[in-house]
Amino acid sequence: MDMLETLKKITQEVNAVSDLATALSIIVKRVKSAMVTHVASVYLLDQQQNCYRLMATEGLNQAAVGKVTLEYAQGLVGQVGLREEPINLENAADHPSYRYFEETGEERYHAFLGVPIMHRRKLLGVLVVQQEESRCFDQSEEAFLVTLSAQLAGVIAHAEVTGLITQLSGSQKVAKCSGIPGSAGIAIGVAVVHSPGVDLSAIPKRMVEAIEEEEMRFLAALQMVRDDIAQAERNFGQSLPKEEGALFDVYLRMLDQHALGGEIVLKIREGYWAQSALAEIINTHIHNFNLLDDPYLKERAMDVKELGIRLLTKLGVSSQIERKYPERTILVGEEVTAALLMEVPRECLVGVVSVRGSANSHLAIVARSMGIPTVVGALDLPVLQLEGRELIVDGYRGEIISNPNREMRQQYEQMVLRDQSLQAELQQVRDQEAVMLGGHKIGLWLNTGLVTDASLLLDQSVEGVGLYRTEMAFMLRDRFPSEKEQEVIYRRQLEAFAPRPVNMRTLDIGGDKVLSYFPIYEENPFLGWRGIRVTLDHPEIFMVQIRAMLKASVGLNNLRIMLPMISTVFEVEEALRLIHRSFVEVSEEGFDIVMPSVGAMIEVPAAVYQILEIATRVDFISVGTNDLTQYMLAVDRNNPRVANLYHSYHPAVLKALQIIINAARAVGKPSSVCGEMAGDPVGALLLVAMGYDALSMSAAHLLKVKWLLRKISFAQAQSILREVLAMDNAQVIHSHLELLLAKQGLDGLLGPM
Repeated sequence: MDMLETLKKITQEVNAVSDLATALSIIVKRVKSAMVTHVASVYLLDQQQNCYRLMATEGLNQAAVGKVTLEYAQGLVGQVGLREEPINLENAADHPSYRYFEETGEERYHAFLGVPIMHRRKLLGVLVVQQEESRCFDQSEEAFLVTLSAQLAGVIAHAEVTGLITQLSGSQKVAKCSGIPGSAGIAIGVAVVHSPGVDLSAIPKRMVEAIEEEEMRFLAALQMVRDDIAQAERNFGQSLPKEEGALFDVYLRMLDQHALGGEIVLKIREGYWAQSALAEIINTHIHNFNLLDDPYLKERAMDVKELGIRLLTKLGVSSQIERKYPERTILVGEEVTAALLMEVPRECLVGVVSVRGSANSHLAIVARSMGIPTVVGALDLPVLQLEGRELIVDGYRGEIISNPNREMRQQYEQMVLRDQSLQAELQQVRDQEAVMLGGHKIGLWLNTGLVTDASLLLDQSVEGVGLYRTEMAFMLRDRFPSEKEQEVIYRRQLEAFAPRPVNMRTLDIGGDKVLSYFPIYEENPFLGWRGIRVTLDHPEIFMVQIRAMLKASVGLNNLRIMLPMISTVFEVEEALRLIHRSFVEVSEEGFDIVMPSVGAMIEVPAAVYQILEIATRVDFISVGTNDLTQYMLAVDRNNPRVANLYHSYHPAVLKALQIIINAARAVGKPSSVCGEMAGDPVGALLLVAMGYDALSMSAAHLLKVKWLLRKISFAQAQSILREVLAMDNAQVIHSHLELLLAKQGLDGLLGPM
């Protein structure tokens, strides 16, 4: 059997077991056999005790397991860890760092090969093989052991979180697991693991003869789910901000006879079993949403899936029992959804952890609105082994901590008290304007797109909508919405905010942001046919949308049009030509309209370096920092494996933002920012210092941004910006900002690194 096949079999065998001791035992036995060596051992690093501990061996004295320890830099094992690379020795005893342990019985072994066990840049331990005769292990053997150690790393990372290493070693090890910050705050409580009761992909395709009976059965289940959602709205509606409370209305609309509910009924009428019809329709929608590039819209797959599971449960597929929740519940699951939060009594729910999900998910949005500390994208979290364990959820840094000691628990309890004090202060600025010390005023706008009634979002200090996502009108249909249908939707938004301006982004699809009725397949969708590129190639789609926007603005005159993903001057000129053509057509039809302002969204690095040429052709500039940062740094922030490389404070990002605002001001064009950085209080501070006129964010971020801006003068902000722009490292910038805020008593607002 070749090494590749052996590696595959070992990996499969290790992944099939649930406890660390068995996994390590399998590793050392299989490695010793596969490499025909006399010894195979695993040493794990105990970071709290700063030492290595022999945790498994095949060939050394078994009585030494769990007892033999080496200081961090001690012996050959310590050298492997320090260097973080393999050490291959013909005669180990000749090396100056060699250390002999009598209790292991290893004095007769000469050849030594040790490789580090690394997981996401973190050293976890060392995997060692030894042989009696003096020889160097060849390159294929070394490569085999390196590859195997990479596989072992994931198993050990899981064991750290669950405390299995603690059980094996007897030490009181504090375990951490990293994810993506979903909602800021600290939660201390007991893990309650959610496991879905049904599998949508496992429903058989079954035909029935009693079609009317199946339809009635489904309609009854549909009504029960609608009743549950309506009851949840009554229970939680008062505790949610109105924007997020509108999620209940979205769910009810999705279950309407003209949406998902109606599609499933039609499928049943074709002769399908109710469960089969439901699963087919739901899975189709999930597939379509999962093809999307826009994280905000892609997360809708979770909502559809949640509704499907609820319906299947009412149809009798699920056998879940009613849960009892501890006083301080931390809800943990592979895929926790926003709707699932509503099943936990609000007085019990203190924190949320989800293996899947992103910072743009409905879960994260609603959790932020409810003030529930949340971590998402925790890929290394062994969910099923956490039930009943004490956890700390750090929503600032995106960390989950298990087995906290008393000192650590007290430290986080102090952070909870600090957060509670800050929340009380934030309420004092709710109806006040965003005016800095000294009188410098900043425009605060809202990002919208989910809600059906935008008037629910109005706040005394909100000056308008900085970003209205028009995609939802297209995503919730099985065809392009007509001009009239779009007009009605846009009119509702414009009326709700009149006379305040509403920046409507033109249809932003393409690449892997695919409509089910307009599929696009590409090798690299992130760099493909998307945004303005699609709509300019299909002027019939673009002009219908523009005409609908113009007609919706009659008598209101608060419409502003934004063009997404601009990368060339030609795109701006062509879009303006089509907009003016639409304006003439609508005017000739007798509509009394005013030509709206048209702006370009700067989200692509190419646009940064043509910003002066672009700014001279449009009425305003809007920066989408989410995509701009991702494209500048080549990092998908919603990918947990590289999310730690996504830094809004990266010097390249800050310099690009300064270039944009300098060009906009040089030609007298107003500029705003509508990305997540605008909703980060410290990011907002830097943007204001650069000279941006307005910041657009979700309603959940408004108070913190406003509170911080009112605490600092414009001159102070500019001084901070000058210091930051002189730095060349995102981590250094983050630490510097943290220190500055702490000195002024404003710590706790800095976003996670």
